[in-house]
Amino acid sequence: MKKNSLSSAHSTGNDASANQSWHALYRAALFETDRTIIPVRIAQAEKAILNRVKELFVLKTVHVEEDQALDDALYALRAVRNCVAPEAGAAL
Repeated sequence: MKKNSLSSAHSTGNDASANQSWHALYRAALFETDRTIIPVRIAQAEKAILNRVKELFVLKTVHVEEDQALDDALYALRAVRNCVAPEAGAAL
């Protein structure tokens, strides 16, 4: 059943591009080396992830694996923010 759920969740090009979009922004946030830009990258990635969550909410397909990936990504972004935020606050 998992195989079908993945293919049906990504059956349209629109779904696939939305999935790639949040992934790209997520990776950009994780691998950003300029600490002054990290908060901006995190905000962009979070916005894209939350938009994808909204898109998936209305679909009538099973997308458990992507839901979990989105949750994991948000958790990781919050962890990165917590690591960077004290440094950003100290600079002010």
